[in-house]
Amino acid sequence: MSDPKPPGPIDPWGPLRLATTARIGLGRRGDAMPLQSVLEFQAAHAKARDAVHAPLDVEALAAALGGHEVLTLASEAPDRATYLRRPDLGRRLSPTSIETLANAETGFDIAFVVADGLSATAVAQNAAPLLHAAVRRLGDLRIAPVVVATQARVALGDDVGAALGARLVAVLIGERPGLSVAESLGIYLTFDPLRGRRDSERNCISNVHSLGGLSYEQAADKLAWLVREALKRGVTGVALKEDEGATRIDGASAPVLE
Repeated sequence: MSDPKPPGPIDPWGPLRLATTARIGLGRRGDAMPLQSVLEFQAAHAKARDAVHAPLDVEALAAALGGHEVLTLASEAPDRATYLRRPDLGRRLSPTSIETLANAETGFDIAFVVADGLSATAVAQNAAPLLHAAVRRLGDLRIAPVVVATQARVALGDDVGAALGARLVAVLIGERPGLSVAESLGIYLTFDPLRGRRDSERNCISNVHSLGGLSYEQAADKLAWLVREALKRGVTGVALKEDEGATRIDGASAPVLE
């Protein structure tokens, strides 16, 4: 009988790879990275670029938001190329959109703005189920028609919230794609939305997606807690800190209104 084959070298990075999607301990082949690692990196990079440049299918999103009145608006950026070069234009509503909101009903507790941001892919995959989950927890509030905004940045929600007379605005927006995930959605909550609000006046819930990120139910729990605390205290941002009621570390869920 032949001698048993000696064990191969121990990979010290193996346990860490199970705990993160980051690219660690890739190894090398000669002076370069292994071919498989190079191909995986190139595929992730292409996916991220596609997420940035892909247009949002507004009709499909509106259909997925069934049960909610939807207003379709746009920023001052006329196209994707301009949007990427001129962030300032993505923060302001187009003249046509301003006219649309001028004829809309006003006076709401909260307005939801679904914005394509830097990943229309994230919005297409995650915005509708997240919004449905949030509304189930906030159904006792006066909720404005859902706004779907294209070529939009976070601050566009300030214009929308002000025009609708909303006490709060929650912007669901595609986050900048990374090389680990290109489908991550963020939520930005602002009390008393007005043009010129600073980022420090907003609360952010990030990394919402179905591929290992924050789940829709977890994100909706966090958002519902923040919304009710913001309405009670009259603040968001650095003045409103999350505590156990927001993170729900005991596994409990916020009340869901059927």
